[in-house]
Amino acid sequence: MERSFLVAAIAIAMLLGAPHGARAQDVIKVGLVHSMTGGLAAVGKQALAGVRLYMEQHGDVVAGKRIEIIVRDDATVADMGKRLAQELIVNDKVNILGVGITPTAMAIAPLATEAKIPEVVMVSGTSAVTERSPYIVRTSFTLGQQSLAIADWAAKNGSKRTVIVQSDWAPGAEATAVFTDAYKRGGGEILDTIKVPLANPDFAPFLQRAKDANPDTLFVFVPAGQAATFAKQFVERGFDKSGIRLIGPGDITDDNDLPGMSDAMIGVVTAGLYSASHDSQMNKAYVEAIKKANNGLRANFISLGGYDGMHLIYAALKKTGGKTDGDVLMAAMKGRAWESPRGPISIDPETRDIIQNIYIRKVEKIGGELYNTEIATLEGVRDPSKAAKK
Repeated sequence: MERSFLVAAIAIAMLLGAPHGARAQDVIKVGLVHSMTGGLAAVGKQALAGVRLYMEQHGDVVAGKRIEIIVRDDATVADMGKRLAQELIVNDKVNILGVGITPTAMAIAPLATEAKIPEVVMVSGTSAVTERSPYIVRTSFTLGQQSLAIADWAAKNGSKRTVIVQSDWAPGAEATAVFTDAYKRGGGEILDTIKVPLANPDFAPFLQRAKDANPDTLFVFVPAGQAATFAKQFVERGFDKSGIRLIGPGDITDDNDLPGMSDAMIGVVTAGLYSASHDSQMNKAYVEAIKKANNGLRANFISLGGYDGMHLIYAALKKTGGKTDGDVLMAAMKGRAWESPRGPISIDPETRDIIQNIYIRKVEKIGGELYNTEIATLEGVRDPSKAAKK
């Protein structure tokens, strides 16, 4: 009798456990490792705003399975990001990773390879990131895409002598390298390259050094979130009255920072992948939605990286019928093309990088607020660093 009771108990336990197991298989977990605190906290919060907006608009069920996001804060520290990603993979059994800044994206890459889990890069703009793992795909941008475009524009529009001011980390180095090469090919001269600490930068002494070199152009890369501080010190050092032209990738006139900048920024020209004033119905709806959902946040390229990152995840899951095998998902992501609030974009099937329009923009005052107005479009731009290697 005791043996019969034990067998019956085990059978009942298995029956009770079956629905729970089935429910577990019906949940797809997406682990998001972003900087919610630390020096680049604004960046992580903006990317997450894009992720959440996409899910609000499209629901949390794809191919009959519920999407669950698990957010972890790397505190703008790569080692922290790597540890958190390992916990997400081992303990939380996530199926997909969505990551932010360059150091964290690179640190997580070996884990994605080992676990065969797609790592969707939503923020980092460093070209080499996608080369660190065959399971990395990017929905943000590369700094090379923007730096090449602005270098060509500057060389064709009277710029001859440039000083570069860059944040001293991998994205800054890449922006500088691509700009320098293209600018010199166009006949320009680089007078000096000045590196600024990433953490708690005081731009004033570096700006004075740049001014002393007597350039006609200043090319600047600082990460989004530091642009407002840079702009303030740019004006304080009298650059706005010096006749020196300010140019750079889109970070220096980030859409979310522009409202806090002075009118001295009017006329600044940058190359970027997006502007809040981009003229499309999809973008107008996106700008209003992100503003409403986030207490007045202005849409920017960072939030869009998160928004399009979730679109790619949803689209891949629809194509696989909800299957989460890493290789199957990566195959579904490669070559994917869609219309974004920024314009048409696609995933290069060879490099897993984003292909997108790059816009030359000029800061103008519209309706009492500063905006990046698109004045020229370069269509279907690939990452130039990988194109050069090819």
